[in-house]
Amino acid sequence: MQSHMTEQLHLHLQTQRAAFRREPYPSAAVRRERLQRLRALVDEHGEALAAAISADFGHRSLHETRLTELFVLGATIRHTEHNLKRWMGPKRVATALHFLPGSNQLLPQPLGVVGVISPWNYPVQLALAPVIAALAAGNRVMLKPSELTPRTSQLLARAVAQYFAPDEFTCITGDANVAKSFAGLPFDHLFFTGSTAIGRHVAVAAAANLTPVTLELGGKSPAILHKGVNLKRAAERIALGKLLNAGQTCVAPDYVMVPADQVQPFVKLLGAAMKKLYPTIAANPDYSSIVSPRHYARLQGLLAEAKAQGAKLVRPHQEGKQAEGADPSGRKLAPAIVLNLKPGMGLMREEIFGPILPVLPYKSLDEVIAHVQNGERPLALYAFGSDGTERQRLLKETHAGGVTINDCIWHLAQEDQPFGGVGSSGQGAYHGEWGFKTFSKEKPVFTNPALSATGLFAPPYGKLFDSLLAVLKRVA
Repeated sequence: MQSHMTEQLHLHLQTQRAAFRREPYPSAAVRRERLQRLRALVDEHGEALAAAISADFGHRSLHETRLTELFVLGATIRHTEHNLKRWMGPKRVATALHFLPGSNQLLPQPLGVVGVISPWNYPVQLALAPVIAALAAGNRVMLKPSELTPRTSQLLARAVAQYFAPDEFTCITGDANVAKSFAGLPFDHLFFTGSTAIGRHVAVAAAANLTPVTLELGGKSPAILHKGVNLKRAAERIALGKLLNAGQTCVAPDYVMVPADQVQPFVKLLGAAMKKLYPTIAANPDYSSIVSPRHYARLQGLLAEAKAQGAKLVRPHQEGKQAEGADPSGRKLAPAIVLNLKPGMGLMREEIFGPILPVLPYKSLDEVIAHVQNGERPLALYAFGSDGTERQRLLKETHAGGVTINDCIWHLAQEDQPFGGVGSSGQGAYHGEWGFKTFSKEKPVFTNPALSATGLFAPPYGKLFDSLLAVLKRVA
């Protein structure tokens, strides 16, 4: 069974390779037309995809899906279409004096066949965003969406088949074994979004074929509150960033570091902000479920372990007259703020990926920087406050894939900035022109005219050569 599946995947790849050889450099018109078909796919099937996502999750806010998946994809396609001709054009670059009147340029060239493995947490946006960049760059694309959102993946596969020929763009569904075989295909580039643990396996599989990879992973992204920060505003923005998609967002704040004397007022404001965003949990159409029983149990286990080891759990929705209990049947996990943490707890070791927010006190910025530096490099970092000196220290003395100042998540939505991780949170980047470049080879081209001085450097060597070389050493 496995060998038959692998053969089928290789057949898909060979079909796309043959098509790419017939059209190795699609025109701007062809690429734009493919992007327009992708936009039509999203427009026509958007609401059905949103419903499928909600069914896969148990419940997922339709409004969140429309904003974070469908709107984002539409904006990305529009940005790409608007800039495509400029991105495709050859770029003149400087030529050294001793090679004049020759000239240099970079020619962006499609790589060939691109593989994309996408995750479950934003199963349409994170599947199609890299596809947009790959098609814009002139490539053929094979997509393997997540098996954890099967309704969405199957609908996406049918929609792709409706709008694209299999040798242009194809979507292949299946379980983890299919994904494993997919990662082992000799693509011209492999793009993976998911956990760091799975990303390591993908990188190893790709390395066997010397396939270049882009890895969009995750990590423990901190939110740092500087002294003198507006606590209420910070609490409101962190609450929104954390509870979007019930915390199942790769750039969600994973923990917050707060000046020690501000922890209690911040926690109170954070709990109030969470309840304002989501007054109820179980019956609230705006609050999303945890994607699977396994992930729900994992999060409950992290909370139970922390509590058993002395952590304090603050559950804003389980306090007061309208207290709500757990909702295991609907997999809606009420937000939890966690205090009194210890380094060995799972909440401090693992990426949480849920509506649980540890709050850590600190006494000095040196302590904050040391904490961030001593951990694995995160995908995102959030800094709140108006102290410019502290902010610059934090920006220059820590590493993160990207940063938002005085808010959360929004750096991800900037099409004129690259998005990607660093270290264990990923390698490579995309979005906007960076996505186009990821799926292109910028081929250096040097043009040497008929009247050129380079012949003076050919043998037989003599005094003229020595004189010319001496001059070049002074001016080059």
